[in-house]
Amino acid sequence: MLARVRNWFDPREVHETGQTPDYRFSLANERTFLAWIRTGLAMIGGGLVVAQFLPPMAVPHMTKILGVALILLGAGCALRAVDHWIRCEIAMRNGRPLPPSRFPAVLALVVTVGSLALLFEVFIDWYRAR
Repeated sequence: MLARVRNWFDPREVHETGQTPDYRFSLANERTFLAWIRTGLAMIGGGLVVAQFLPPMAVPHMTKILGVALILLGAGCALRAVDHWIRCEIAMRNGRPLPPSRFPAVLALVVTVGSLALLFEVFIDWYRAR
């Protein structure tokens, strides 16, 4: 694990293992990495908006909780992006199958739960306003 984290910051060791893959695959791997980074940045930005600009919700501190959750999820998404990029690069260089990832499913579930929490909050506010 520590070696993989070291590779995040110094990928020369990765380039010394196995054979150089077709550059199109390396570039596709990099584009996937950049898409995950954009997703993480969007979550961080959304978390800041929720935490700072939404009015208080019916459940005490819900805006802060959701904002912090989005920020942490965005940070996790960015870390997962670089880890997956290195793992895929190593697998391609060594002619192994690409590593499977449960992260997209976990991310989708967390976003769904967060959406349902917001929907619940909207219904509570709507009910109280009547």
